[in-house]
Amino acid sequence: MRIPVVSRQFLLGFAVSIIILVSFFAGGLADRVFVIRPLDWLLPRGGKIGSQATGVGSNLGQLIETGQPLSIPEVVDAASQSVVTVSIKKQQRVFTPSAASPFGFNFGFGQTELQEVQRDIGTGFIVGTNLIVTNKHVVSDGTAAYKVIDSNDKEYEVTKIYRDPINDLAILEVKGLPNVALPLGDSEHIRVGEGVIAIGTALGEFRHTVTTGVISGLGRGIEAGDGFSSIETLEGVIQTDAAINPGNSGGPLLNSRGEVIGVNVAVTAGAQNIGFAIPINVVRSSLLNFNETGQFDRPFLGVTYRPISEQAALFNDVPQGAYLVEVTPGASAATAGLQPGDIITAIDGEPLKDRELAVALNKKRVGDEITVRYWRESQFTEVHITLQAPQAQQ
Repeated sequence: MRIPVVSRQFLLGFAVSIIILVSFFAGGLADRVFVIRPLDWLLPRGGKIGSQATGVGSNLGQLIETGQPLSIPEVVDAASQSVVTVSIKKQQRVFTPSAASPFGFNFGFGQTELQEVQRDIGTGFIVGTNLIVTNKHVVSDGTAAYKVIDSNDKEYEVTKIYRDPINDLAILEVKGLPNVALPLGDSEHIRVGEGVIAIGTALGEFRHTVTTGVISGLGRGIEAGDGFSSIETLEGVIQTDAAINPGNSGGPLLNSRGEVIGVNVAVTAGAQNIGFAIPINVVRSSLLNFNETGQFDRPFLGVTYRPISEQAALFNDVPQGAYLVEVTPGASAATAGLQPGDIITAIDGEPLKDRELAVALNKKRVGDEITVRYWRESQFTEVHITLQAPQAQQ
């Protein structure tokens, strides 16, 4: 008896469906129960840590390479070997009160003597062979000596300091460090609400303090400090509610996969549960520039700006972009005719709608010519600007 064509097609489709369902459940069973991933053998996962991210030699890098979901304690345990405390050592005059009188009174008399004082002031993390990233303001004293202390309380002398003239970043060269660089993530693909982990020396006293929270906002422009140094203007930073205290500056902000997505930099005075971090892509660009030139040879446009969001642009009937608050006299922008109140809307034809001006400039080099499109008094204008180094502007 011959089976009708329609019946054969139905049976064939039914058999294929059964095979697909069995394969699906078998794959899930193999993944969850036996930790076997057939697809990983056939089609390797994308998004692995590349050579730029470094970190394969660290405990955290090796954990991420397994592809397993990581708990917060696992991330912290693995990352701790790569996070260091930054300590300052300098000569300071210390007041020594005189002995009390026989009647028990001390009228404030005493003497001062010069002593070498060492104290913890910040945090850093390993990014390469003998290299540590921290904030520039943490190591801003050019007359002092600095040390770093690892998670085993072993001290290392800082032999050289390279300070970024544009960003609040510095690279410390330290001999003898283990090559346990933290893996770097991609801050362009983070989202508000993602979980984060901050590690640092809280209050300059409690080393390897861990706090957790979420990303509260992106692309912020704020005036803030770390509690130890002066107030500074920061643009395009990540906002988080993970507790960032004085002393946390320079420490890593990690995502739930254990990748560094930011460098903790500041807290706002008088605010609770608000901290900020420099996006790691800004740091990555600085590191690439440093690796190529051996120094921070950064282009300097010479503007202070506030990003205008899409909502703010619509509300004020202006284009979205970077609103110029100040223009440095004699700098590249001033020479080209830019003024406070102008709104830069594009660099080299690429709109600033979905990225910061600082991010766009970080991809440039000293001597590059860029085309800047800006808005002034309801009119758009384009101008060509040759980027110069900061020292050339003085």
